[in-house]
Amino acid sequence: MSRMSMESFGNLESFVRSAEAGSFAAAARTLGVSSAAVSKNVARLEASLGVLLFQRSTRSLTLTEAGERFLEDVSGGLETIRSAVATLTGAQAEPAGLLRVSLPIGLGMEQLLPIVGAFAKRYPRVVPELHFENRQVDLIAEGLDVAIGGAIELNPGVVARELARVHVVAVASPELVRGDATPAHPSDLAALPAIVMRSVQSGRVAVPVLRNRRGEEATVPTRNAVIVDDPEAMCRCAAMGLGVTIAPLTQAADYLDRGELVRLLPDWHADVGSVFVYVSSRRLLPSKTRVFIDFLVEHFKKEKLARRFSAV
Repeated sequence: MSRMSMESFGNLESFVRSAEAGSFAAAARTLGVSSAAVSKNVARLEASLGVLLFQRSTRSLTLTEAGERFLEDVSGGLETIRSAVATLTGAQAEPAGLLRVSLPIGLGMEQLLPIVGAFAKRYPRVVPELHFENRQVDLIAEGLDVAIGGAIELNPGVVARELARVHVVAVASPELVRGDATPAHPSDLAALPAIVMRSVQSGRVAVPVLRNRRGEEATVPTRNAVIVDDPEAMCRCAAMGLGVTIAPLTQAADYLDRGELVRLLPDWHADVGSVFVYVSSRRLLPSKTRVFIDFLVEHFKKEKLARRFSAV
């Protein structure tokens, strides 16, 4: 491309990323430039077109009607051009650079952190930056390369790939239930102290509902003994004998394997969704991101984690 056409491409990319992310600052993090540079690029594009593409205020950035039409017309073409340029300039080069990954605390610490060493040996020029957090993240606005978790909103520009379904089951320490009649129905758990979780997003204490193999549902009555905000903490408290808990197998599986917890009500469980890997919907991902996703999928298959996180 000539200097002029490359400059026009940069202005167009700044416009599309700003429209997808909803702000110049978020687009700048995605593109790896300053917010001021993105704003100037968009202003140049508007000047060359003679059309206002965004309505700007101190708090928001919204597309004009002309901007919406223009975005629909150019988005697909931009991705095609980007792919061609990336291929021409060596998109298949050795993966390198900072890789920013968001992942939930419990699953991240227990199941995913152990693979970082193997990933680093295979791709020594990629530097993982891991953010352990139990919250909804905005992949594009926060400048993340990858997010791992569940139920993250698929904002424009983000796609998800399922890694495994996740079930929750009733568990307790062997000491807590030793000598007591084995619970046969979720209602029997009312006799035991309970460890429950308060949602970080809603601030509410979850009310577990389990289902058996016949499709019958039952709400689990709880006598709250401990309230936490993390599923790993639920399992640790249960292993200490503080109560029974309804925990996801992403955390509970290791405790069950070690005998620190035992499963109650083996015919009952609940499906709480899936673990996904979230990435930008760009057709040609940076090689550092692509190889990390491939490595992650390979790990889930090798360790049979989809089966491990299932109660059936």
